[in-house]
Amino acid sequence: MGKPVGLGKLHLHSQPVLRLLFACVAIAAAAALAACDPGSTPNISGRHMQPLSEHVLADIEKRNMTKDAPILVRIFKEESELEVWKVDNTGRFALLRTYPICRWSGDLGPKIQHGDRQAPEGFYTITPGQMNPNSHYYLAFDTGFPNAYDQANGRSGDSLMIHGDCASAGCYAMTDEQIAEIYALAREAFFGGQRSFQVQAYPFRMTPLNMARHRDSPHMAFWQMLKQGYDHFEVTRLEPKVDVCDRHYVFNAQSSGKFSPADGCPAYTVSPKIASAVRNKERGDDGQFAQLVARGVATVATTTGGQGGMNATFLAALRAKGGPGSDIRTASGTIPARVHPPAEPSSGFTLASLFSFAPTPRSADVQVASAIAYSGDGALGSASTAARPPQAKPERSATTPKHGQSAASGGTPSMADTKAADSKKIATIKPQASHPPSTAGFQPESRPASTVLSGAAPTLPSGSFDDRFGFPR
Repeated sequence: MGKPVGLGKLHLHSQPVLRLLFACVAIAAAAALAACDPGSTPNISGRHMQPLSEHVLADIEKRNMTKDAPILVRIFKEESELEVWKVDNTGRFALLRTYPICRWSGDLGPKIQHGDRQAPEGFYTITPGQMNPNSHYYLAFDTGFPNAYDQANGRSGDSLMIHGDCASAGCYAMTDEQIAEIYALAREAFFGGQRSFQVQAYPFRMTPLNMARHRDSPHMAFWQMLKQGYDHFEVTRLEPKVDVCDRHYVFNAQSSGKFSPADGCPAYTVSPKIASAVRNKERGDDGQFAQLVARGVATVATTTGGQGGMNATFLAALRAKGGPGSDIRTASGTIPARVHPPAEPSSGFTLASLFSFAPTPRSADVQVASAIAYSGDGALGSASTAARPPQAKPERSATTPKHGQSAASGGTPSMADTKAADSKKIATIKPQASHPPSTAGFQPESRPASTVLSGAAPTLPSGSFDDRFGFPR
C-alpha cells in the first residue's frame, strides 16, 4: 500500500472517508441518471449504502473471495438471468451469484435507436459516476449505452439501466431486493480499488445449441462477434480487454497503433495462449453446431413481437398467485402488483398460455464448472501472431446460400457460414505453426494482483484515492 494521502488528520484512504465520498459523488450523479424515467424526483434515502447481508458475506468467504474484490456482470436475455462474478484468491473470476431477471423489454438483438424499447447487448463499462442512488426505480446504474461500438454504428438512446421495480422500457429490471444486493457488491468493489467493472450483455448463453436454434436470425453476424468476447472470458476467466475499430469489437488486442471505432484496425497481437485456447474452443463449438444443423435441430422465431422476457421463477410465482394484482414475495425478491408479464405475440395474453412454454426455473444461486482447456489441430503456436485488418470490404454477394447449406462447399455450415452476406468482415487470427502444441492443461498467464482485470482501467491498490470516484468520461 502506498503512503497515505492526508488532509490534516483525515486520511483519504480510510474506509469511512471513501464511503462518504462515494455517497457524495453518487448524489451528484443522480441528477443526470434517470433510470428509464427522466421524470424521477430526487429523494436520497440512503438505501445505496445498505450493507451486504451475512449470507452474502459467508458465500464470499466460502468461495475464497473478499467483499471488496473486483466484480464482472454477465446478462443473458433469453434465460432472463444476470450473473455477478468476483475475483477469488486465484486472481481470476469465479461465479458468485446468478439472479433471475424480473423483466426486460424488446427482443433478442441489439438496441438500434432511441424509443425502440430494446435492452442493449454488447460490452459496457460501469464507473462510480454511473451508479444512481436516486433512481425512480429504487436503485440503478447506467449501462453506458451507447458505447464506442454503438456510436460507430449509428445507434442511439440513453439512460438504459439495470434497476429495480420489475418494470422495463429498454432496461434490465430486477427486484428491489436484488438490485440492492448487486449495487452493494459493486459499491464494495469500488471501495476495494476497482475503477470500473464490465457488463457483458448477451442474447442468450452462447452455446452451440443456442447458436443453432437462432441461426435464422438477422442478428447472427452481430452475435458471432459477441461470442468472440464470450469465448475469451470462458477460457481465461479474466475480464477481456475490449477495443473497437472498423466498427466492430476486438478482444485482448495488443497494438502500438491506435484503435479508432470508425477507422480501420491497426495491426495487433493476442497472447498466443489465449488465442490458441479461444481458437480451439471455437473449432469445438463449430463442430457441435454443424452436427446440430445436420440433425435438423429446430430454429426459433426471429422475433417475439417486442414482448421481452421474465425469468421462469417469477412467471411461476405469478401463476401460483393467479397473476398480477398484489405484491408477490419470492425467494428472489418482491414482484410488484403493477408488473406486466410478457404476452405471447401471436395471440391474446393468458397466464395459462404463457406458462405452458416457460422454461424450467433455475436456482438463483448456482455454480459453474471451471473453464475447460481446449485442444485440437490448428491451434496457434507459441510465436506471437499478428492480426491485421482486412484491406478491402467484401463485395455484397449476388446470391445467398440456401438455409442449412455452406456457401463454400454446399454441405453443412459452420456457425460462421450463417453470417449475412453483407456482414462486416472481422479481423481474424491466423495460425503460424504447422504443428502446434496441444493446449490441454492451458492456464492463462499469471498477472500481478494490481492488474487483475485484463485491459480495464488499472485496478488501484485499496489504499489509493486518485480518480477513484471520477465521473464517466
